[in-house]
Amino acid sequence: MFIHVVKAGENLYDIATMYNVSVERLISDNGVLEPNNLVIGQAIAILIPEIVHTVETGETIQSIASQYGLTEMEILQNNPFLTSQPILFAGQKIVISFKDKKSRSALINSYAYPNIERLVLEYALPFLTQLTIFGYGFKRNGELIKINDEEMIAKAYAFSAAPIMLLSTVDETGHFNSEIIKYIFADSEIQNNLIENVIKVMKEKGYLGLDIDFEFVEPESREEYISFIRKITNRLHAEGFTVNVDLAPKTSAEQTGLLYEAQDYAAIGEIADTVLVMTYEWGYTYGPPMAVAPINNVKTVLNYALTEIPPEKILLGIPNYGYDWKLPYIRGESMAETIGNLQAVQRAKLFGAEIQFDEIAQTPFYTYTAKDGSEHIVWFEDARSIKAKLALIQDNNLRGAGYWNTMRPFPQNWAVLNNTFEIEKI
Repeated sequence: MFIHVVKAGENLYDIATMYNVSVERLISDNGVLEPNNLVIGQAIAILIPEIVHTVETGETIQSIASQYGLTEMEILQNNPFLTSQPILFAGQKIVISFKDKKSRSALINSYAYPNIERLVLEYALPFLTQLTIFGYGFKRNGELIKINDEEMIAKAYAFSAAPIMLLSTVDETGHFNSEIIKYIFADSEIQNNLIENVIKVMKEKGYLGLDIDFEFVEPESREEYISFIRKITNRLHAEGFTVNVDLAPKTSAEQTGLLYEAQDYAAIGEIADTVLVMTYEWGYTYGPPMAVAPINNVKTVLNYALTEIPPEKILLGIPNYGYDWKLPYIRGESMAETIGNLQAVQRAKLFGAEIQFDEIAQTPFYTYTAKDGSEHIVWFEDARSIKAKLALIQDNNLRGAGYWNTMRPFPQNWAVLNNTFEIEKI
């Protein structure tokens, strides 16, 4: 795989000729809308086919997969455009394999809400081991706040991905509520009620695992939190379910702050089957402009996590979004706009910006002047930043990755991921 950085005057046809690949393939893998109107500094992921199959009349994805000893999911991974057009036509070119050999297998999880666009979900699902559906909150008595998740569960199974139920401390207002946690921790009967309600839903709807996303647990509840995780994990293991716990990005055991103090990496890592280390949100809605997941900061968190948790249990958090800040940034007043990574490139094109790349953060960014004359800066993810993050998984023998989240299209990410790992499937 190559990552080509667009220079002045280049178009997609030039790049396709340079690497001897099809323009159609570059469009599909990178989500390019206008081949003649690229952005200077834009990253283009280029996968070089090794074996290409020309479709004959009557052939199907299943028959081609069988012919080459592949699964249908592998055909979709190599040709993701087929998820939206699964009926083949004679003469169509289908990539069977690429020249780069994948390093190893990995567990790939991603989060999504039930209102996700179905085409976006279907494009991503061939690349997922697990689809974690956000999510179930609960009331003070341990009753669950239910969601409409049946269609997403069915979609996950259709693409050989495990549907994972998410339990969070979100209340009826849709916000994280640390007060609710106190009621659960203080009463074993309420805990039991909550756990049994979780198991009931998992069995009824076909979930295969649970993701625990308890944020803003107060420091004084640290031991109660660990005890609850142990209790629910033991109960779920008895029923044949797996448990993942989401962890705030700590850099040391002594790190202070509401997000961190109750997060005992060593204890939780010992109990849970896997943990998601949420290595993102350094650049965030109300904070100063910077990369969402600068690789230097990600490494610092990961280095600490590896001192407390076995690497085979760790999923590295990867963001699928960026932020647009209006300048100057004013603490307490400024609020960044969340944008998708494709949207970020389109916005650069709209305002004639040139994309730059921060070598320390290993993240792209650019500045532009809006129509109202205001100055802006945008930080987002591209093939280069994703490749750097996936390399951390390989270099540290981690279990895999957890994407927050799959709500926005990012074809380039899946192309890089597919080039790097064999995605585990159920």
